[in-house]
Amino acid sequence: MSRIIWLVILGIVVLLQFIPSVRPDNVQNNHYDLVVNNNVPDSVVNLLKTSCYDCHSNISEYPWYSYVAPVSWLVARDVRLGKEELNFSNWESLDRMKKAKLLDDIVEEVSDGGMPLQIYPLMHPEAKLKKSDRQMIVDWAESYAESLFE
Repeated sequence: MSRIIWLVILGIVVLLQFIPSVRPDNVQNNHYDLVVNNNVPDSVVNLLKTSCYDCHSNISEYPWYSYVAPVSWLVARDVRLGKEELNFSNWESLDRMKKAKLLDDIVEEVSDGGMPLQIYPLMHPEAKLKKSDRQMIVDWAESYAESLFE
């Protein structure tokens, strides 16, 4: 009986692979990208690209597990929602007030540990932000927000 149950479970897992996850496509030409068009310190660029860009840009690196259902659906959902909230690849298309609001959101989310999502560094240990990394991003975001209105 347990063998039949395992075969049914295996069959269900195989069938799930045929349901598409609709991952957002990557776009290679991002002329409006934050780091392309602004003087962002290299240390901050590295942190943003390592800890933020997979969900908050048009350049997502999809690991092997993002192609296996049902995890693929969760990854696609998280990336889609992340880009809706903040997409660094579209940064220069935003007005000054929207940029200031997003920078304020970055300060809040990064300083309180809300970003990156807690699950992300589990599979991407390089994305784990130390306290000093968080402070570096916060200091940069605050400084950049101030410079928008000078």
